[in-house]
Amino acid sequence: MVENMTDKTTHFGFRTVDARQKASMVRGVFDSVTDRYDLMNDLMSIGLHRLWKRYVASMTHLRKGQCALDLAAGTGDMTRLLASQVGRQGKVVSTDINHSMLEKGRARLEDCGLAGNIEYVIANAETLPFSDNQFDCITMAFGLRNVTNPLKALNSIYKAIRPGGRVLILEFSKLVTPTMQGVYDQYSFKILPVLGKLVGGDEEAYQYLVESIRMHPDQESLKELFLQAGFDKCEYQNIHGGIVAIHSAWKY
Repeated sequence: MVENMTDKTTHFGFRTVDARQKASMVRGVFDSVTDRYDLMNDLMSIGLHRLWKRYVASMTHLRKGQCALDLAAGTGDMTRLLASQVGRQGKVVSTDINHSMLEKGRARLEDCGLAGNIEYVIANAETLPFSDNQFDCITMAFGLRNVTNPLKALNSIYKAIRPGGRVLILEFSKLVTPTMQGVYDQYSFKILPVLGKLVGGDEEAYQYLVESIRMHPDQESLKELFLQAGFDKCEYQNIHGGIVAIHSAWKY
């Protein structure tokens, strides 16, 4: 079932909060973990998040000179991959709601010699500040579950992408292998918050991140949201038994 997001409240992890407050609460979470964010991602996923992002990048069909948008770009992993695909003559717009994360991403990419074809914009995925039909491809890695209203974000994405363009969203999802659920729950709720405390310096932030995964729509529900937003050829691919899923859709 697709969650009703028309009410004035929404979820922040397992808590119910005023929908108007969620964006600032999410911003606060990522402000608190910016310095150790990349290290924690490597520890939490045993480095697999880098392989997942590379796989998503292999699906973009981007060509030199085209224009891509990376939403919830964080510290720039996907942005870097997209920038190499569009080349110097193309452009990638790297966006995030969190200024500190985006600035860390900019510093990382400039240290790698990536500049000139990347633009950085503070933006909320629900109200993108871009003209209609602007981008050839839009990606979002591990950001959709943090928005207040996923359908509103998908509607905004639909407007921003060109006809013939592809949207690729990588997100934690629902396990399709029941035998893995017990181990997955133990790892999520017992180990990750402890890692967050010892390494990331903020146990509550990582407790929220774990809870946000559980509150995110399952694969079929998210596919339905893509269809409601007007996308065509909406598909998803489960990775590692549904721990993560890649949702793909086109605008025709």
